[in-house]
Amino acid sequence: MAIDIGISDKDRKKIAEGLSHFLADSYTLYLMTHNFHWNVTGPQFNSLHNMFMTQYTEQWTALDEIAERIRALGYPAPGTYKEYVKLASIKEVEGVPPAMEMVALLVKAQEATARTARKSLPLVADANDQPTADLLTQRLNIHEKTAWMLRSLLEGEAAVTQSSKAAKKSAK
Repeated sequence: MAIDIGISDKDRKKIAEGLSHFLADSYTLYLMTHNFHWNVTGPQFNSLHNMFMTQYTEQWTALDEIAERIRALGYPAPGTYKEYVKLASIKEVEGVPPAMEMVALLVKAQEATARTARKSLPLVADANDQPTADLLTQRLNIHEKTAWMLRSLLEGEAAVTQSSKAAKKSAK
């Protein structure tokens, strides 16, 4: 059945393609966050384990919203690892990095996902596609805020490391 929602077929296809890249980045970010939740260790285990769980739970819900928007535009949502690897800008992490490296990798993945979302905004605006604009705007807010919170952990870690080095130097 033909779709007549006030967005041209050409624009719906381009928007769905952009959302497919966004879904692939979002899914890769979800997997990375869940993996780190399972495998984090160290002195900040409890706080990072719980924070990662909150993040991957929120991301899981978002995956459905993105995929359903692609479907509403009349296109199939990608749903295999093979498709996600092709579409995602985020690369999988091999092995189990130390806790603060996990945080740094998640900052980069959150920022990459935000960049992917932002790429679709001009086309979405030109096509007068408010539902997709709303979805992308909400997701951008979450990814940018999460990246900031994770980045704050790294800044705190850097301050502790600098204080520790200064204390060792003055003790000599």
